[in-house]
Parts: sequence; C-alpha cells; structure tokens
Amino acid sequence: MAVGSAPRMNQVLGNVRVLDLGRFVAGPCCAAILGDLGADVIRVERREGGEDRWLGPVGDNGEGGMFLQNNRNKLSVTLDWRLPEGAQILRKLVATADVVVVNLPGSALSEMGLTYEDLKRVKPDIVMTSISAFGNGGPYSHRLGFDAVGQVMSGAVSRAGWPDQPVRTIVPYVDFSTALASAVGTLAALMHKNATGEGQLVESSLMCTALMMTSAMLIEQQLIKPDRVATLNRGQLSAPNNIYAVTDGWIMVQVVGQPLFQRWARLVQAESWLSDPRFQDDAARGENWQILDQRMAEWCRERTKQSALDELEHARVPAYPVNTIQDALDDPHVQAMGYLKETEYPGLPRPAPLVETPFRLSATPCAFRRRPPLLGEHTDRILRELNYSDTQISELRAKQVI
Repeated sequence: MAVGSAPRMNQVLGNVRVLDLGRFVAGPCCAAILGDLGADVIRVERREGGEDRWLGPVGDNGEGGMFLQNNRNKLSVTLDWRLPEGAQILRKLVATADVVVVNLPGSALSEMGLTYEDLKRVKPDIVMTSISAFGNGGPYSHRLGFDAVGQVMSGAVSRAGWPDQPVRTIVPYVDFSTALASAVGTLAALMHKNATGEGQLVESSLMCTALMMTSAMLIEQQLIKPDRVATLNRGQLSAPNNIYAVTDGWIMVQVVGQPLFQRWARLVQAESWLSDPRFQDDAARGENWQILDQRMAEWCRERTKQSALDELEHARVPAYPVNTIQDALDDPHVQAMGYLKETEYPGLPRPAPLVETPFRLSATPCAFRRRPPLLGEHTDRILRELNYSDTQISELRAKQVI
C-alpha cells in the first residue's frame, strides 16, 4: 500500500505502489501502464535526470516527447543511491513498494545492489519486474541494448528494405511491446501475490519479444528453409499486398484469403484470374505476385487517394492511407475515439497529445490522473512520507544525495 495515499478503488491497482527505476522506454512505459491502472508510481531518477528525460526536447524545460508519453501518472524523486544516505532512502522506498521496475542487465543490477535477492531482504513479498536486452542466463546477458537489438537480431530487419540494404523501423516497437509484455507479467505476479502473499521475479527481454514477433518467419525457415529476402513493402505470403502510388500520395492494400481476392478481382475487372491456377490460393498468389501487383499499381495510378480508398472500401477490400505524422494527429477516427489525451505540461507551447493506454476497461477504466513530473518535483513530499524532517531534507540536498 502506498505511504500517505488513499487507494483508488475504482481501478484495479488502486492500492499498489510501484517504484520505477527504469530508463528510456521499456521500463518507464511498463510502469506508466501500471499507473494508468491506478498504481501509485514513483520514478526514481539521478539528480541531473535520466537520459530519457532530455531526449528530443519539445519544450522550454528540455523534456522530450518520449519522456512525456512514458511518464504520465508518476511522481518524481531525485536520488543518488550510490551514496550511503541515498542507498538508505532507496531501501526505505522499497519497503513501501509492491513492485520495483528496472531495466538493466543482471550484472549491472548486482553492482548496484538491486538484484531480486537484494530487494527481498528489504521487502520479502516484493514483485521485481526486470527488463533487459537479452535476458539472464546466456552469453549476451551482460550486454546493453536498445530497441534495435531486437529488430536486427531477431531477423526482422533482414526482411525489411531491400536485399542489399536492410532497413529498421524508426518506431521502437520492440521497446513498447516489451513494456506491454512486462506489464502483463507484473499483473500476473500481483495476482499470485494476492492469492499467496508471495512476491516473485518477473523477467522480460527485448530479444525474446522481438523473436515472438518474427516467430512465423522463424518457424517457416526452420521447417522448409525458404531463405526469403527483403522485398521492400511487399507482403510475401499473399498478393496484392503492397504500398501503391496514387495521384496524390500512397495507400496500402492487403488482399489475404480467397473471399478478399474474389472481391478484389471483380473490382479491378480481372475475374478470369479467379479460375487461374497461378492465383488459386494465397501461397500461389504470393509466388506469382508480379502480375497482381502490376494490376493493382495501374489501377491506383489513375485515382486520387480518397477515390481509391472509397472504391476499395465499397468493395470491402482492406486499404489504408500512408499517413504522415500530422495526418495521424488529424485523423478523424483518432479524434473521434479520443486516443490522444491533450495534457498540459510546464514549458510546452500547447498541451501534448499523449496516447491513451492501448486497452480500455469498462468497469475499472484506465486514467491519466496526473501529468508527467518535473525533475524531482515530489522529492520533498515523498521524503516527508518516509519521516524525514525538513532539516534532514535540506542536509541531504546539501550533500547532493537528492
């Protein structure tokens, strides 16, 4: 139970306290999701702030967009836990917590005194959520890594771009997916704790998450050895399945399965292909994609983005505009669904459009209860909850502990 805070009983984690010792994306995002579910989340940062706070600054104070997104619903405490007084404060914080989220290799956690065994000595029923690049137990376990570790080492990037130029996506999907997986694991551990009173260690890694995402490719390669190479934007298991130019931009069209192919063939006036053995199923269409792709490209070149999308929608063939970032902000469906939460933050020229939790609960809804914190904004408040006097807090600040 959080010290000095009332439970938020309309939310599933309304009586849970989380210490966020994470950095960059996966750890902080995991903790933010727990905060959306009602947890009392304390982000513990270095006195000068974590690197992720200042990455890609968007306002007068220097915080970046990724920090704002991943640190809603949190309090901020600055602390140098390498100093004896700081280590003592951290132990006191752990004693008040239900969950501690970290994302560092096991070797770094050992050096910092933050292993699961270390935390259990302070709080026997603690749930520790440990996120790393490679997981613990293998030859790479000591290595640091960012999102691209998963993208390139899982095989995904070898299938993106061109055969002679691999291309990774700039979107850190491995980081965010690992955060979601870690949040699921944390919830399972909390359910177990509620039933038994026992804490446990939750481990996740960027590498394992990325392998899950390439799993179909891994299975195919292991079993039938197709040795596929990159094909830019073209899907390889069906056709037409690509990004196509229209007169004023680009659209994505994906035809998968026989019913969709039948509707598509009628739309582009190619019904004779419905009985052509070259296109009898997705596998055959994937092998003979050039003919189908050419027809789709010719059809698109004669139309504007909106007219092409309207005709494809009328035919019930999945197609989507290739949006710019501004297009995504302005998209009428995004606006109607309220996916972007306009959030005030000191120093920003206007409210920041933070993306809501990527799931909705009807009975215990997620909520953005508080904006992301300024650096150390709640240090004094939290230390007072731990029974530090104002004089002691001033002394800690003079010693550069906080």
